[in-house]
Amino acid sequence: MRNFVSPFIFGFGGVLILIALGSWQIQRLSWKQNILSEIELTTTATPKQLPGNESKEKNQYMPVVTNGKILNSEVHVLISIKYKGPGYRVISAFDLGSRKVLLDQGFMPLNAKDNLSKPWQADVIGNLYWPSEIDSFTPKPDFTKGIWFARDVAKIAKKLGTDPVMIVAKSISPQRPEVMTLPITPDRIPNNHFQYAVTWFSLALVWAGMTLYLVWRIRYTKKKLRD
Repeated sequence: MRNFVSPFIFGFGGVLILIALGSWQIQRLSWKQNILSEIELTTTATPKQLPGNESKEKNQYMPVVTNGKILNSEVHVLISIKYKGPGYRVISAFDLGSRKVLLDQGFMPLNAKDNLSKPWQADVIGNLYWPSEIDSFTPKPDFTKGIWFARDVAKIAKKLGTDPVMIVAKSISPQRPEVMTLPITPDRIPNNHFQYAVTWFSLALVWAGMTLYLVWRIRYTKKKLRD
């Protein structure tokens, strides 16, 4: 019996830990679904004029409508999207007359990077957004090639001489032909907690099976030795 104690503790403990991790992901799934529902309600509300003194805490995802001049001072953020492949988010300075903000025009293919655009007057509907895309692994911008690797609103605003406020366009009229808008929608926000939960529960099942097999092997070996 003593030979079974260690495998049982190791196996049973591992199964409990994996089940706990799966259960935690189920809780995260419910939390994420509530967040996505709130985002959808916010982003689809009636657009309003920019309120002034905008902040992430008060105005994240707020729908706005405005008119201004899209300037040709812009940065290109390297991204890749499904069915399109790699390209850039085009983030421009947007002159509203009394102030300048950032405008995320959307996706531009790699081969369109060197296409120059003259400033133009446009009506814009979109959402205010301060993304959290920066971590310790994010590369620094390549200023030589004019390529960024994340939407760092504060640093891009400083680079383009605007307020640290960004509108992610839902529609631009008229729109730059080589750029496709990438509006903020819940389906663009990753929600993989269900897949993670399935993975942890599957591992728990495999772990339990391996534990039972180990116990059987120990018992079988002991029996063979007695015989």
